[in-house]
Amino acid sequence: MLVLIGPGTIAAVSLAQGITTLEALVIIAFAFGATVALVIFLLGRISGAHINPAITLAHTIARKTTLDMFVPYISFQVLGGLLAAFTVKLIFSQFGSPADLGTTKLLSGVNPLVGTVLETAGTFVLAMSGFLASVRVHKKPGEAALIGTTLFFIILALGPVTNASLNPARSLGPALASGYLTDLYVYLIGPLAGGLIAGLVYRLFERSKLG
Repeated sequence: MLVLIGPGTIAAVSLAQGITTLEALVIIAFAFGATVALVIFLLGRISGAHINPAITLAHTIARKTTLDMFVPYISFQVLGGLLAAFTVKLIFSQFGSPADLGTTKLLSGVNPLVGTVLETAGTFVLAMSGFLASVRVHKKPGEAALIGTTLFFIILALGPVTNASLNPARSLGPALASGYLTDLYVYLIGPLAGGLIAGLVYRLFERSKLG
């Protein structure tokens, strides 16, 4: 759902006439934020609704997800991203490959190291919002709203610079479907680093409470 609706919206918006850059950014940010919120609301009680390898890594490091579930989560997140990305390709094939099927790209002139740091920071904030939701908000609609809103604002902030992936599976699928692999490593390393740091911070926080 995330890769079908998010990158699909990017491709659709790129074909629309008369939409300003700001309007396009808000539409795309809303599409991603609302989709994540919806998935958490629908599937959160069943699977935790990670839908993001970086979030799964954060939860595994924080010991909120068991280690034996790490590989299954990652495998199906990547599979879902790939299936969705090639579905987007099928839908938009008649238009060529608009916006490279929603592939994440750095703004022209942005150093990949800077992009990686920004993706790390954005993913850290997103992961910490998830931890905060699990500790402070005890109902799925509230958790979904908090995390979805956080993602919305992160995309507004980072979207013009890095496209605000924050999710390796979200970037990998469209990159492989479109064949645009430039700087893909930024969107693998950055989010995973952000998830790792968030997991460690949560562990330290929990340890300090126990101490």
